Order: sequence, then structure tokens, then C-alpha cells
Amino acid sequence: MKEIPECFYRVSVKALILNEAKDKFLICEEDSGKWELPGGGLDWGEIPQQGIPREISEEMGLKVLEVAEHPAYFLTGQMSKGDWAVNVLYETKVEHLNFTPSDECVNIRFVNKEDVQGMEVFPTIQKLAEMFNPEMHLR
Repeated sequence: MKEIPECFYRVSVKALILNEAKDKFLICEEDSGKWELPGGGLDWGEIPQQGIPREISEEMGLKVLEVAEHPAYFLTGQMSKGDWAVNVLYETKVEHLNFTPSDECVNIRFVNKEDVQGMEVFPTIQKLAEMFNPEMHLR
């Protein structure tokens, strides 16, 4: 990946995969032991509805059935190497949760604000846990 100038953000699209009750969201444990949302960098010329299925397939081996038309959350934070990123989260539905482990996803878990406490998560996960409002997702 090219070096990002200090005044720029890396744009990442993240999948907001909810449990059946829609009161918890899915996070992935990376091989480093830190937890993150599934998804990643938006490639040049891609739209989120292309980038999220590509990233979910690469990271988890899962088939995406649907990506929302509009974002649910917009978060900023530092990536593991210190670069700043903007994470744009889209509600996403996958065919099933029988994922194929990779370096970017060795384990998965549904969490809420309370569950995240004490876990080793990226700062954006902590921000999402604070902002997450299940009532927004009951439609």
C-alpha cells in the first residue's frame, strides 16, 4: 500500500453484520489478537456495494447477500500502523456465518457495548460500541 500523506484518511468500508435480534454487531479477531469490523480499504473506482463483498470474501470466505444503500455509521480512528482511516459502516447481510479463517479473521463474535469492555479492540470498535443504537436497526 502506498504511504498516505498526514492530511489524508484511508477510506475503509466496513460491514455492520447484526445478530438476529439486531442488538449486537459482528467483529473479527485478527491473528494479532485485536478485534475489528469485517471489511477494509475501498479500492480506486469501487463503490461500497462492491468493496464490502470483495473484502468479506477475501477475509472470511463468505458470500454477501445485501449491502445497504446508505451508511449506518461514520467513524474515524488510527489504524495499527498509525495512519488515520475513516470507516464507513453499511448494514450487510451474509449468506451464513460458517467463515473460513484467515490472518484478518481467526474468530468471530457478536458484541454490544458491555461485551467490548476489557476486549482488545481497535479504537473504532470502542467508538461504535458507544454509538451503537439497536433501535436504529429494528426496521
